[in-house]
Amino acid sequence: MAGLFRDEFHDEFGTWPLAYIPYGGADFGEVKAVADAVGDGDDGAFHDAWVAAADRLVAEADATRAKGHLASAREFYLRASVFYGASLHPIYGAPVDPRLVAAFRKQVAALDAGLALGPEPVRPITIPFGDLAMPAYFIPAEGFAGQVRPLIINTNGYDGTITDMYFASAIAASKRGYHSLLFDGPGQGAMLYEQGIPFRADWETVIRAVVDFAVTEPMVDPARIALSGWSLGGYLAPRGASGEPRIAALVADPGSWGIAEGFRQMLVTKFGVPAEAVRDMGQLDGAILAKLDAFIRGNRSLTWKVIQRGFWTHGVDNLRDYLASTELFTMNGHIERITCPTLVTQAENDGLAAGAGSFLDALRCPKTLLRFSASEGAGAHCEMMNRSLLNRRVLDWLDETFA
Repeated sequence: MAGLFRDEFHDEFGTWPLAYIPYGGADFGEVKAVADAVGDGDDGAFHDAWVAAADRLVAEADATRAKGHLASAREFYLRASVFYGASLHPIYGAPVDPRLVAAFRKQVAALDAGLALGPEPVRPITIPFGDLAMPAYFIPAEGFAGQVRPLIINTNGYDGTITDMYFASAIAASKRGYHSLLFDGPGQGAMLYEQGIPFRADWETVIRAVVDFAVTEPMVDPARIALSGWSLGGYLAPRGASGEPRIAALVADPGSWGIAEGFRQMLVTKFGVPAEAVRDMGQLDGAILAKLDAFIRGNRSLTWKVIQRGFWTHGVDNLRDYLASTELFTMNGHIERITCPTLVTQAENDGLAAGAGSFLDALRCPKTLLRFSASEGAGAHCEMMNRSLLNRRVLDWLDETFA
């Protein structure tokens, strides 16, 4: 099927900003203009086109700000942060591409400039995590500045940024009266790009630190703290809630058992490998590992997901070590510890949501399954082509849960 971008790989990432149109993150014509600029270009052309568009938005923001048009300047800065973020994905990997770091720093600067110009100015903060500091933002509920309200903690997945969470979730939550806390954990955003800190499977330790911080904020109702995760966050958030009893509601978009299961199913169904041979992905037979490695490297999307993104975010440099690390990212032995009401989403055409049903069945807490279909434009990964529908239904559920 023809996409907005000529290259299918570019289209997967280049259409992300379309999800943010309802929240002011982009307009269709702007995204199409970038796609036209990329044309038949390579990953470098994709990156350059997005950065050039973002640079133009920042220039217009600076000009309008100088004239005192602060509302317009704010919108331009925030939109620029989306465009800088859109440039990053194809150039993922270790060693870190200097262009990625430069664009990310511009993204953060644009986000900070835009958030500081709001009616309720937002500035970057940090959350202590051992000897580290996790970058974060507290987004107040619209019209409730200084008031005690329920809080939604948002956790990202493999490759989103705080800007993505802001437009995908926090704006809608703010309009509905929820404060939001957005952060980069290990393996995400600034902690990965700037500090080289890889992912960790025990996300409960991360969430514990985030909640420790959240309950010190006077505007947060400590009895109404929700945790929401999208994409790989559909594993990270449940893992976090399994070890943090102060979480009063959980959203897993989609509910996920972890990472290794996807590789296990691929080897059994596509390669005919016996189930007993893939019980521990880190101990795969050498011949099977070589076959899987060749298959991954022969597929551009999988090469990016595993070799470029996976190796980098997990802090490894070979497939065996990567697969061994994925075995740690599991809800087995943890899912039964979740006690709060939990909402699990399942989009019709999202491969990551394939296990949402069994995930839901294993929960022992009050639970709800929300299905999203292609017929309503929400069948893709994380409902990205109709994110506003996802937000309405999730926030309705939270309203009822926290009533």
